[in-house]
Amino acid sequence: MSDAQAPGSKRAALIYNPIKVDFSVLSEELLEQSAKARWATPLFLETTVEDLGQQVTAEALELGATHILVAGGDGTVRAVMEALADTDVPLTIIPSGTGNLLARNLHLPLNRPHEAIAATFGDTATPVDVGFAEVDRPAGHTERHAFVVMAGMGLDAAMIQNTSAKMKKRVGWIAYVSGAARSLKDAKPFKATYQLAGHREHTGRVHSILFANCGQLPGGIALLPDASITDGLLDVAVFKPTGFFGWVFVWRAVWWDHSVLSRFSAGRTLAKRRAGKSSHVHFLQGRWLEAATTEPQPIELDGDEFGEALRLRCSVEPGAVTVMIPAAHKNGS
Repeated sequence: MSDAQAPGSKRAALIYNPIKVDFSVLSEELLEQSAKARWATPLFLETTVEDLGQQVTAEALELGATHILVAGGDGTVRAVMEALADTDVPLTIIPSGTGNLLARNLHLPLNRPHEAIAATFGDTATPVDVGFAEVDRPAGHTERHAFVVMAGMGLDAAMIQNTSAKMKKRVGWIAYVSGAARSLKDAKPFKATYQLAGHREHTGRVHSILFANCGQLPGGIALLPDASITDGLLDVAVFKPTGFFGWVFVWRAVWWDHSVLSRFSAGRTLAKRRAGKSSHVHFLQGRWLEAATTEPQPIELDGDEFGEALRLRCSVEPGAVTVMIPAAHKNGS
């Protein structure tokens, strides 16, 4: 009987996006560390356009994988975590994409695959929340998808649609600035009805609704500084600026108040006071939030465009996936 089949033996499986990673480097490193730990020979399964990671993750589990590693962009990480939710199989994330949003929120090393892979064989594990979005499509059917960073309806999704894939590959997350500029030029509010768990229903004209499982963006921007991937809650931002100065107030809240002032105790107090009085952006927190519109709106999940929807109901499953964290980069959220 081979070590890959021996009862009780541990076995890692690497799920990777072949477009995003250097497979030879990762496979050599995982083979070496698996042998050193006396684990069974690891599995290697690549994603495709048709299967972003859900099916190959299920295949890896059927083949006896006890630990999963994922290397790819935020979309690949999202798909693998969707397949692993509530399985008790631990996950190691090897940041390999443009934004690496979840990796940044977990304070993982971004350019050191050796450290990331080594976490698989360590004992520093963090249970993290996974968001789920129920999507009502204009055609009349409903879909359910996971997200681990953010889901959005409206302008943020349009911004992603307007971001060039070639520019993302060339300059990274900064490419979204160009997409934002093109989207803002033609931005129009839409009528939405939304309700947070345990609160009254709201109706108004909004530009965007963001459902966040964690709140840090690249460039030091804390979109939702109180958002934590381990608190069992969603943090929601409803953007409803009116005119040019409305956008100025939104930017002040997101960049100055959340990303600068919130680093200091007195600043956090001032930022919270201003947030409670703002009519341009509304911050909410709870286990779920539902938003519905009269006209189909673009949506996004973890930075990937996801078509259009008439309704989006987002909720969170606390501690649904256990993530292995390098000891020197233990999550502090």
